[in-house]
Amino acid sequence: MANEKIVELEQKLYAMTLELNTLKKEAAHVAVPNYTFTTLEGEVSLLELFADKSKMLLIHNMGQGCRYCTLWGDGLSPFLPHLESAVSVVMVSQDEPPLQRRFANSRGWRFRWASHGGGAYIQEQSAVAGQNNYPGVVGYERDGDQIYRTNSSPFGPGDLYCSLWNLLGVVGLDESNFTPQYNYWSRPTKLDDGGDNVLD
Repeated sequence: MANEKIVELEQKLYAMTLELNTLKKEAAHVAVPNYTFTTLEGEVSLLELFADKSKMLLIHNMGQGCRYCTLWGDGLSPFLPHLESAVSVVMVSQDEPPLQRRFANSRGWRFRWASHGGGAYIQEQSAVAGQNNYPGVVGYERDGDQIYRTNSSPFGPGDLYCSLWNLLGVVGLDESNFTPQYNYWSRPTKLDDGGDNVLD
């Protein structure tokens, strides 16, 4: 009985996802200001982050101190070439640009980065209204110099944007018994190289 119900629910989820994406195409566009961010190259506007594209995804990352946001970044990073063929993709966080770049390099991420510094942008454009610095993704579209917010969606265990949770679900695991880590290396009891200067 449970197996049949699983198949039924998976089919419903697929159909609902298609319906959800259709509704997102029809969602009202809301005009937004041309916010300012900081990058390693200096100050940049929201309009400039579009580069040569008319649509943009801004990925809201809480910063290098969040293991969950790191998990989402690890999962989204391989999709960048595909996404960037159609839209501009920028990851934003409250961290300062040098810290953003160091952390991105440590993960092998190729995201373009900008810092909102905890200011007006993230306070007014959060993926969840009233929740500053909440992880998620926000879609924007430009028409000349006018910018419109098209859609947004928060990130969280079991969402549509991190396939790891669905894979863990196949074996009965979820956020109650799995927490992502920055790395999974465990120090051996004995290090054959002598064990000097090991950084965990």
